[in-house]
Amino acid sequence: MCSPVKILNMYGRKACQLVKEFASGEKGQLTPFNNDLFEQVVSECSQHHLELQSLIRKMQEEGLDVQTARNADHYGALIHLFSIVRNKRCLTAYVYNRAETVRNLLWKIGPVLPKEIEEKLNHWEEEYFKKHSAALKSYMSKALVDLTVDMVPPKDPYIQVRVLEDIREGIVLSDDKNPNFARHSMHFLKRTDAEKYISRGLMEELTG
Repeated sequence: MCSPVKILNMYGRKACQLVKEFASGEKGQLTPFNNDLFEQVVSECSQHHLELQSLIRKMQEEGLDVQTARNADHYGALIHLFSIVRNKRCLTAYVYNRAETVRNLLWKIGPVLPKEIEEKLNHWEEEYFKKHSAALKSYMSKALVDLTVDMVPPKDPYIQVRVLEDIREGIVLSDDKNPNFARHSMHFLKRTDAEKYISRGLMEELTG
């Protein structure tokens, strides 16, 4: 007969796998949202809840006090209850830590996410990123300060850059110009405009 600990580990295997999947990734990087495994854990929680309700009803029908009875049904109910709690904690950890990473993307990359990163987000993460970006943009507009730029004051507000990859979409410059950011082309830009492309590996600063 399996011990309660072994049974809990067996029930919590999928939830644990979900957390390990996030933890095994490189810090600050996202893997695609594992919707299939996530839904399996949610479904497992629902099944535990049904089993828990069934055992409680059985004990009540037998005239037993659910709080004080110490029979097989009581311990079975505890296993299902603890499995629900454990699974929910794993689901919360997965969602919370991904949300933290998504939020930090705004500071590392900017308000426009590359397609290869955007494809890794689920619908709610996309909405979270957009709303966080909009809230930050609104605050910076009212405060007249750009919090996304380097905190160290630059020696020169303008820098020369080389474009490493063609940039055709999401071009936003403070002077409203519409340059042709073709690969290998060079430009003289405001540092604050260039930094978001440099951080994404789309440009490099030319020095010397």
